[in-house]
Amino acid sequence: MSEFVLNEIRKGFYLDSVALMRLSRAIAERPGITEAALMMGTPSNRQILADAGLLAENGASAQGNDLIIGIRAESEGNARDALREALAQLEQPRPAAGETESWKPRTLRAALRLMPDANVALISVPGEFAAAEARKALNHGLHAMIFSDNVPVAKERALKEEARALGRLVMGPDCGTAIIGGVPLAFANRVRRGEIGVIGASGTGIQEVTSLISEAGGGISHAVGVGGRDLNQAVGGITTLMAIDALDADPATRHIVLISKPPHPDVARMVLARVARSTKPFTVCFLGGNDAGMPANARFAGTLKAAAEAALGGVVIGTGFKPSISPSRQGIVAGLYSGGTLCAEAQIVLLRNGRQVASNAAVPGSRPLTEANGSSDRIVDLGADEYTKGRPHPMIDPSVRDDMLRKTLEDPGIGAILVDLVIGFGAHIDPAGHLASILSEFGPSHSPVVASVTGTEEDPQVRSWQIAILKNAGVVVAPSNEQAAEVALALCQG
Repeated sequence: MSEFVLNEIRKGFYLDSVALMRLSRAIAERPGITEAALMMGTPSNRQILADAGLLAENGASAQGNDLIIGIRAESEGNARDALREALAQLEQPRPAAGETESWKPRTLRAALRLMPDANVALISVPGEFAAAEARKALNHGLHAMIFSDNVPVAKERALKEEARALGRLVMGPDCGTAIIGGVPLAFANRVRRGEIGVIGASGTGIQEVTSLISEAGGGISHAVGVGGRDLNQAVGGITTLMAIDALDADPATRHIVLISKPPHPDVARMVLARVARSTKPFTVCFLGGNDAGMPANARFAGTLKAAAEAALGGVVIGTGFKPSISPSRQGIVAGLYSGGTLCAEAQIVLLRNGRQVASNAAVPGSRPLTEANGSSDRIVDLGADEYTKGRPHPMIDPSVRDDMLRKTLEDPGIGAILVDLVIGFGAHIDPAGHLASILSEFGPSHSPVVASVTGTEEDPQVRSWQIAILKNAGVVVAPSNEQAAEVALALCQG
């Protein structure tokens, strides 16, 4: 059966990428719609739409500041109905004259007139334009948090060098999480204020550590995301070093936690040399790394949970957790993750228990997913580019995991299924309810499902509510991602 592809171009129309992703999912879920995406018309986005079969002839003419609505449907009627709905959502009524309280600025200059005391700009535009917008923010005296990805590494380096000369931070590109002065930015959680500062080249790593600390009674002064490439040799840890300086000078910060996958050795030496000059204690969590070169004032933590415990002064998280489980059957662990750093931590837990592990985001010791054999645990990062091109991140839209979850539930070679749920600002409003709806399609004979919930009681989704929904669906819920991986391992060693 042939499908009908329809494009509409809105000239000079911009909407935040997260909002576009949410609207894309809503349109795609309409009856008769195979797929839908609303994206800015940059060359890279046009290629994504073409690869997804969503680019019609007229859509190829879109420019970077144009919005493309791409719809693939079972019939032309279905497509045009969906287009009308998309346009209705985009063309919300404007406020009447004098109703300025709902007005939103469309430029940085206008935003600063509205908020003259602002000191941080969050940049969420197509990657081709992100560096230019960040430079504008720096020149207006603002720190910049760049949520956008697809910024060339050379531009990242140049931008961070410029920011360093101005004494301002560039968080990112591809910085998904920060908490500045108690204010959660992008994908972040509402946590207690306190004396622990966090610096992370990892969004979900920051979320897991700050949430575990908060739920255990501790508090966060600031959490600074630096972007996933900051500790690469090409960037040289510029923002990480500046963030250490800032938290070192902050009287409200008593203890500092660093979170990253192993940095380049030259960058690691620079970072640890700077740590050694501080009078404050540090916890260094280089996932997949080791304690080589740790200065006297730093403690190495091999997992996110261990990092949170060290920052709390040795508090043990999840001491009362004693799941009532018994090994189900011999088989492999299948992990379906929305958080890339949580995916890495799960691999580390399995590797230290002598397992063979394969992943599309392999840590040292794991093999690529394409080289998995019948005895390899398979831990998949569904937030990686190959799963999210033209689609929302699974933290926004958990249906990205659905098809793979269904196949995994039906696989007799799976001993246990490991999943993460990441809640907080920007995340799906009820990921547990969505997961439970998928599990309800299957009888009780499928492999056991083990989960952790990254977040707090103060988050919009309420962590305890999410846990209750999961438990009612028969899911084993662990207090942390590390413990969830350990439970999954125990279940499949029957």
